[in-house]
Amino acid sequence: MKKSDESLKRIFSKRLKELAKLPKIDESKSIESIIEKEGISRRDFMKWAGAMTAFLGLSSTFTPTVAKAAKLADRLPVIWLHMAECTGCSESLIRTATPTIDSLIFDYISLDYHETLMAASGWQAEENLENSIKKYHGRYIMMVEGGIPTGNAGSFLTIGGHGKKGEDIAKETAEGAAAIFAIGTCSSFGGVQAAAPNPTGAVSLSKVIDKPVINVPGCPPSAKNIVGTLLHFILFGTLPALDAFNRPKWAYGHRIHDLCERRGHFDAGEFVEQFGDEGAKNGYCLYKVGCKGPYTFNNCSRERFNQHTSWPVQAGHGCIGCSEPDFWDTMGPYEEPVADHLYKTVFGGLGADATADKVGLGLLTVTAIGIAAHAAISVVKKPKE
Repeated sequence: MKKSDESLKRIFSKRLKELAKLPKIDESKSIESIIEKEGISRRDFMKWAGAMTAFLGLSSTFTPTVAKAAKLADRLPVIWLHMAECTGCSESLIRTATPTIDSLIFDYISLDYHETLMAASGWQAEENLENSIKKYHGRYIMMVEGGIPTGNAGSFLTIGGHGKKGEDIAKETAEGAAAIFAIGTCSSFGGVQAAAPNPTGAVSLSKVIDKPVINVPGCPPSAKNIVGTLLHFILFGTLPALDAFNRPKWAYGHRIHDLCERRGHFDAGEFVEQFGDEGAKNGYCLYKVGCKGPYTFNNCSRERFNQHTSWPVQAGHGCIGCSEPDFWDTMGPYEEPVADHLYKTVFGGLGADATADKVGLGLLTVTAIGIAAHAAISVVKKPKE
C-alpha cells in the first residue's frame, strides 16, 4: 500500500468515527436498514461502493471505507433549495421506481427541506426551513437547484406566504451551511434562465453568496455526480479538488470527447453528415451534426443516465455542452459544429486542458482547429458519405 493511501485511510478513519458519534437525524430510519428492506444484497451494495470508489479516483482498498461512509450519510442534515429551475436535477436523482442505491441515499438521508418532496406546505414548510437552519446551524449541507433571479431587486422569485425573495433565502441558508453545492447548470452558471437577454437577471449561486460553492453542473447532472460530491464531503470533510469553474475534477476532469464510445470513428475520419444517413446507422462520430463533446467537460460518456442505461450521444444526438458556462448562448446551433469565428468568443480565456488543470485559449483553439480540419478532410476522403 502506498504511503499516501495509508495517510488517507487515517484521515477517513478519523472522519468516519466523528460522524458515527453523531446521532441519526431520524432514529426510526437508517440507510443500512432501508437498503436491506429494499432487497439490495450486500454484494450489490459493495459493487456499488466499488464503483463509487473508482469514480472518486481512490484505489480499490478504499471500497469498505466508501461503503461505511454511505451508511453514515443519514447523520448529515441536508437543506435542498429550489430557485429558478425545472426540478430536472431532483428528477435525475430521486427516482420513483426501481430505486438505485444513489437515490435511496437521498430518499432516506435527513432531507430536512425539499419543496418538491416534503409533505409540508405553506407556513409549515417555511417553519421547517427556519427550524432546520437554527437546529443544525454550522452542520447542514446546503444544496441549491436553480439560478438566482436578481433583476428588479430579486422580485422575479418570491417564495412562501411572506413573499421572501429567493436570493435572500439563499443568503440566509448559506450563512450556517457546512458545505454548499450548486446542483445543475442553472445553479452553477445561471442556466437557460440566464440566456440572453436574461430578463430576470438570473445568475449563479456563487454570485450572490460569499462562501465557497462546489458546482455540479449538467442539465441535469447524473445522480452519481451528486451522490459522489456528498460522499467526498463525508469522507474528507473538505472541498474536493476543483477546476477553473469550481467543478470537482474527479467528475469534470475530462472532455466528453476523450471518453466517448464514438471516438474511434472520429479518429478514423468517419462522421455522420446528416441525421438518418448510413453514418448515423453505423454509430459514426456526431461532430459534424453539432456534437460539442470536444469542448465539454463531464463524465456522461462513462456514467450515463437512468441507471447507466444510455446518454444523448449513444441515443444518436450530439452533446450540447450543458455542463459548460453559458452553454445556451455559446454552444448553439446545437445541430451544427461550433463555427470558426466563435472559437474566441466561446473559449477566450476560459478553456481547459484534458485534465481541466489549466485555463487558457491556446490548447482548445488548437484542438478546435484540428477537429475542424479533420472533419473537413473526411469529406474529401469520403465524398459519398
